[in-house]
Amino acid sequence: MTADFKLIKQKLVHQWASWSLVQADFSDPSGEKFTRTFVDSPGAVGVVALIGEHGARRVILVRQYRPPLDIKTLELPAGMRDQAGEDPRLTARRELEEEAGFTAETMVQIGSHVSAPGISNSLVHLFLAVDLRPTKTDRHGPEEQFMTIETPLFSEALEMINSGEITDGKTVIGLLQVAQYFKQHL
Repeated sequence: MTADFKLIKQKLVHQWASWSLVQADFSDPSGEKFTRTFVDSPGAVGVVALIGEHGARRVILVRQYRPPLDIKTLELPAGMRDQAGEDPRLTARRELEEEAGFTAETMVQIGSHVSAPGISNSLVHLFLAVDLRPTKTDRHGPEEQFMTIETPLFSEALEMINSGEITDGKTVIGLLQVAQYFKQHL
């Protein structure tokens, strides 16, 4: 078959905050039509923020309550790209400051990933932040108001992935991408 999937039309079903529930009609490579409903998202950013030197590097993580799971998760400072047209790097800088209280002299994009391709088009941009300086936080909402900051050694954070303490997708991917980045650049 040389044909491909095609989007025929889509309609807005519901909109809330930065997200929309969209229903779309498609045709498959054989011409059969089908419908899918998904969440249209502006995407997000995550920041692997490191303090210290090689061998003693610590990573800044936030522990916050996540209502859909009814648990506190350990994650990278992160946030939605909810300001239309904003460069992902600027969003990452803003989120690092708001949630963790740091600014970064150096910020490198280390990759991106699609967080849940079966239900959303959300793309998460990941950054490595170093040369940090403390600043004030500007947290929003009850989950952020009560979040705590943890700074395990980078090597310990990698072990926390293996032990199951860190399960958040963007955090796992970001930490592993930075580990790979260090192998290539050191």
